[in-house]
Amino acid sequence: MFKVERKGEEFRILTHNNEYCIGCGICVKVCPSKSLRLGPIVPIARGLIDMELVSINEATCVLCGLCAAACPFNSLSLIINGESITKLSNYPKWDILSIINEEKCIYCKRCYIACPREAIIFERYLPNSKDLVRGQIFIDEDNCIYCRMCEEMCPSQAIFLKYDNEYFQSKLDNTISVNRDKCIYCGVCKRICPEGAIKVICSTCTESDEIKDPIIEGKAYIIDNNCVNCTWCMNVCPVDAIDIVKPFKGIIEMIETEEVKCKGDACHACKDVCPCNAVEIIDNKAFTDPEFCNLCGACINACPQHIRYLNRKSMQLKNIESLSWKEYLNKLLEKN
Repeated sequence: MFKVERKGEEFRILTHNNEYCIGCGICVKVCPSKSLRLGPIVPIARGLIDMELVSINEATCVLCGLCAAACPFNSLSLIINGESITKLSNYPKWDILSIINEEKCIYCKRCYIACPREAIIFERYLPNSKDLVRGQIFIDEDNCIYCRMCEEMCPSQAIFLKYDNEYFQSKLDNTISVNRDKCIYCGVCKRICPEGAIKVICSTCTESDEIKDPIIEGKAYIIDNNCVNCTWCMNVCPVDAIDIVKPFKGIIEMIETEEVKCKGDACHACKDVCPCNAVEIIDNKAFTDPEFCNLCGACINACPQHIRYLNRKSMQLKNIESLSWKEYLNKLLEKN
C-alpha cells in the first residue's frame, strides 16, 4: 500500500490498497505523468514474490486523481480536504452495480461458494431440526448384539455404538446411544435390527398440522471493495436475486500465428492472474469465458506470448467533464 500526500491550497492524499488491486494496469495506462508502474503480476499472483502490484514515483505524481477515478475496483482513492472524490460532483463516476436483493434471496449459499474474490458476506440461520420431527425411539440393550447394522444404516447418523470389549466376551462394556437431536424417527434401524431390539414410533406425519413450517433466515450482501463484477454470483443464483453491471463491454481475443501460439498448460499465466476465474485451459489452450470476464485486462498484461488482445467497446464511466481527462480515459477503449 502506498500513500502520497501534498499540502497546499488543497490537502490531497492518494492511496493504493493492494488488497483490492487486481493488476489490471488501468491506472498505469491513464496516468498523464507516467508516475505509476505495474509490477510483475504473474509471480505475485503465484505467491513467488511478495510486493505491491502497482508502485508510484512520488516525485512526478501530481495527485490529479485520474488514476483513482479510472479504477473500477476501488484500489486507488484520492481524498481532497478530507473528502473522497467519489463524492465530489465534478469527478467521473463508475455506473456499475453489484447488489443482492434480500427480499428475493433464499440463502442457498450458491453465490457465496462461487465468488472468486470472497466478496460476499453470507450467514444462514436454519430452524432446529428437532422442532420439525416428533417421535420416540427405544433400544433394548438386553437383546442388542452390537452388530452395528443400525449405526451403519442410520440416514441421519444418529446412532453410535462403542466397543470396549473387542472380542464380545462380555456385553457389559459395550454401549449404544441415540442422538435425539439428529434422529428423524424414520424406522430404518428398527427394520434392519436382526434381534428386534429397537422400537420406533414416528408421530411427525400424524401431528404434521401442529408442526410449524421451517423458516430460513439470514443475510447476504456484497462487499463493493472486494467485488470485481465478474457475474459468477448472478449466474449461479437460482432466483435472480443478484444484479451485476460490469464496467466494460467488449471482447477478449487471442490471435495466434504459425510462430507464436498459446502454451496452455505449460504457461497458464492468464489463468493465474484472472481475478474472475474466467480463464480455463482446455486441450492445452487458454479460453476466456465472456460470461464471467470483466475485461479488466490483467490477462493481457500477463501473457508472455503477447497473443491476447483486449477490445473494449464501451465503459460505464460517466460524468467526464474535462476534455483532457476524456482523452486519457478514452485510451481504455483502444484495442491493445
